[in-house]
Amino acid sequence: MSKLTDLTIASALTGLENKDFTAVELAQAHIDAMAEQSNLNAFITETPDIALKQAEASDKRRASGDAGALDGIPLAIKDLFCTNGVQTTAGSHILEGFIPQYESTVTQKLFDDGAVMLGKTNLDEFAMGSSNTTSYYGNVINPWKRDGDDTDLTPGGSSGGSAAAVAAKICMGATGTDTGGSIRQPASFCGITGIKPTYGRCSRWGTVAFASSLDQAGTFARTVEDNALLLRSMSGHDPKDSTSANKDVPDFLAALTGDIKGKVIGIPKEYRVDGMPEEISALWQRGIKWLESAGATTIEVSLPHTHYALATYYVIAPAEASSNLARYDGVRFGHRAKEDDLTDMYEITRAEGFGDEVKRRIMIGTYALSSGYYDAYYIKAQKVRRLISQDFLSAFEKCDALLTPTAPSAAFAIGENEDDPIKMYLNDVFTVPASLAGLPGISIPAGVDSQGLPLGLQVIGRPWDEETVLKVAGVVENLAQFTYVPQTVKKAAA
Repeated sequence: MSKLTDLTIASALTGLENKDFTAVELAQAHIDAMAEQSNLNAFITETPDIALKQAEASDKRRASGDAGALDGIPLAIKDLFCTNGVQTTAGSHILEGFIPQYESTVTQKLFDDGAVMLGKTNLDEFAMGSSNTTSYYGNVINPWKRDGDDTDLTPGGSSGGSAAAVAAKICMGATGTDTGGSIRQPASFCGITGIKPTYGRCSRWGTVAFASSLDQAGTFARTVEDNALLLRSMSGHDPKDSTSANKDVPDFLAALTGDIKGKVIGIPKEYRVDGMPEEISALWQRGIKWLESAGATTIEVSLPHTHYALATYYVIAPAEASSNLARYDGVRFGHRAKEDDLTDMYEITRAEGFGDEVKRRIMIGTYALSSGYYDAYYIKAQKVRRLISQDFLSAFEKCDALLTPTAPSAAFAIGENEDDPIKMYLNDVFTVPASLAGLPGISIPAGVDSQGLPLGLQVIGRPWDEETVLKVAGVVENLAQFTYVPQTVKKAAA
């Protein structure tokens, strides 16, 4: 594998500016890496021709002194973002062959800044899952393996294709979406960094919806600095999206000072859950010591309604999914069953087009929204959501950010928990609360377990305070010195 694929986004931008290599050379190195590691199934649609064309245009802009903030950087795009003229499937059979005639706001912003698209990455169907095994296009394989064990592992979900591609050095960064942890958990499983910004920081326009009050675009990269670069380009108000906040975009890079002296970091006592592996508890404690050694103060805080977060999420998210997915009826776009009777066509289209997990969540959501149950489930869940949000705001009166584990385990084997939906849902136990409150959160690789698999720590911040989140994350990254490399990358380099 070419050494160009070892570069960070920041170092690649420097190399391009210094004319050490061209954008075309950088794109070709990553296209080759994509071919070498196609067995990971990280991509649903590969777009090498588009990437090379965009790279050529990037080289011309740079030669004329008109380079953008991300000019020439090869990225992967989660196949939930609509891309003009390129198939967008959301990992579902029901959208197979759907080619949008418009560009999502997030991808348009990246392309306006000169980013290069390598392809559309695989994901759990409609972003519903924590293992990337619900995709109609097959599961993604994590580039990491347990020491001495060749068993294929999940990359996490739903943004597993994006996380695996970044970890395997197929791309320099990737877009993801996070509804209940779908950026942070895959980042942890794949040993990379991923950030979910505050709800409303990035536009949802042109992004296939799962749960509209929770879905938020974010980024994956191998460093905190690279995530700051990507997030800066993706963020900003969008009049086409009513949930997009009309707020100025801070200079996220400027926040990476490495100085957290005087900062107060909260340690939520409710995140010390029963049965959490000792290795994760030890890593969390190590993270606390790192922050204290950097001049921060740590205090215990309480988020008393955390216990109800998963139950709340799994009422609200399926309810919104039930409503959002009602539009897939075989009439306007996507898969259509060949039936003469209109009702049969509707029913069979949806039966054929949706996978088991999507059907499960549609049924749960429809039940929660049905007459006689709406008040008992959906309205009550919304009230609890408000209490969860208030817990965080109260905690932030005493501290500047929170430090928690990202996930309750390292990556597990593909199919390991498939027969137990509840066990799968528990993967989100540390990420869902921040999603319900709309808060920014980032996962940073901070160590490995006894089997050599990466483990992440999560930093959660106040609404609209991604700067503090990135600042604290940068300190964790610097002190963790995570230099481990997935086995598939080692093999490709050999």
